Amino acid sequence: MTQQDRQERVQAIRESIKEFPTGPGLYFMKDADDKVLYVGKAKNLRSRVSSYFQPSANLHESRGPWIAEMVEKTASVDYLPTETEVDAILQEARLIKDIHPSYNTDLKDAKTFPYLEITTRQDFPGVYITRNPQDSRSRLFGPFTSVSELRAVIVVLQKIYKFRTCMLDIRADDPKRRFFRPCILYNIRQCTAPCGDRISRADYRKQIRDFISFLQSKRTTVLKRLNKQMTEAAARLDFETAAECRDRIRLIESLDKRGVEDGHIQPEVFAAEPAEALAKLQMLLKADQPIRIIEGFDIAHLAGTETVGSMVQFIDGRPFKDGYRRFKIKTVSGIDDYACLKEIVTRRYKRALDGEELWPDVVLIDGGIGQLHAAEEAFAEMGAPQLPNLMSIAKKEELLYIHGRNKEIRLSPTNPVRKLLQYVRDEAHRFAQHYHHLLRKKKMLNGG
Repeated sequence: MTQQDRQERVQAIRESIKEFPTGPGLYFMKDADDKVLYVGKAKNLRSRVSSYFQPSANLHESRGPWIAEMVEKTASVDYLPTETEVDAILQEARLIKDIHPSYNTDLKDAKTFPYLEITTRQDFPGVYITRNPQDSRSRLFGPFTSVSELRAVIVVLQKIYKFRTCMLDIRADDPKRRFFRPCILYNIRQCTAPCGDRISRADYRKQIRDFISFLQSKRTTVLKRLNKQMTEAAARLDFETAAECRDRIRLIESLDKRGVEDGHIQPEVFAAEPAEALAKLQMLLKADQPIRIIEGFDIAHLAGTETVGSMVQFIDGRPFKDGYRRFKIKTVSGIDDYACLKEIVTRRYKRALDGEELWPDVVLIDGGIGQLHAAEEAFAEMGAPQLPNLMSIAKKEELLYIHGRNKEIRLSPTNPVRKLLQYVRDEAHRFAQHYHHLLRKKKMLNGG
């Protein structure tokens, strides 16, 4: 590329940035082949992205040679607006895990955002900060974007609601509780000590209900009280107390820096133990060999346009991101998920049919019996000598349909096989949806 070509490209990018919104969102640096090089988040999209392309900007010094090299390769920039900065933080992490842009060095690992878990099934529920919730029946809040702020605010809230944070197994019918010596948190009035029978089960659970109501509300009562205390402390020149109240107000307000469990799903957090799930899946399928490779498929579209497919690959029960594939549908127009599934299954396994790639042990389709039949037809039309273990999982009722069996299978919600297959299915669904969002945004930018 000549210097003039580069200048013209940068000028074109600067012009496009003028149309970017000034609110929060994600931006995507792309190369000449439309491949995403970098995903970033911003409070102000227009301001943030334009800072990369200022004539006076010295990116080598201000942001380092890695970013300067990335900008040098950038041929276009797309964006995806979000409702809040929190949405941008959580979606950025998810997209980086899915897309693996070459210039994003952070957030590619398996690290997840933390939750606040309240073990409501227990006689005396505990309150914990965790990246791996242990019980599907617990009450979860989050994911939260800052674990340090979450830890700090829990200390403040424990002084108000006096919930336990210990890992003791406390049962209401345990007569030995009255002989148990509570820890120091009881002495400093940060816990009501259910471990030592200092509070009834009914009264303690009321504390927990009040705490949950606080988390669900806008927390105005507590904030008003703290603001009043801060004002009164400042009036009597007790600036240390005023500063403490101010810090507590900021911590409580930080509780809003969280996503919602259903809207910002982190399926890797809720995955079953892989070895057990795979062993039981082998038994379910009556397979001669251990199950190692599972590939999951899904379709996403917007009113029948810009239809895309996704394939995710799991090895030994864990996502293998280098094996993920995305397919822009080429042969189908309108809404026809069955035909789209046939296309992507055929495209995926043509190389395996030619002996150039290995077959997976399990092919999992997102959908019901109709989607399973579509995949069966694809393999039949390819002339595949034998099928891998082919199955589908339907949403809502979570029924399993297995090739060659006349009746669907219903597994319990706690069954490790069901959890593993849900993980694969949800990963394929999200991967397709994210790719679809990028295509939709590109169409909007191009005025299509």
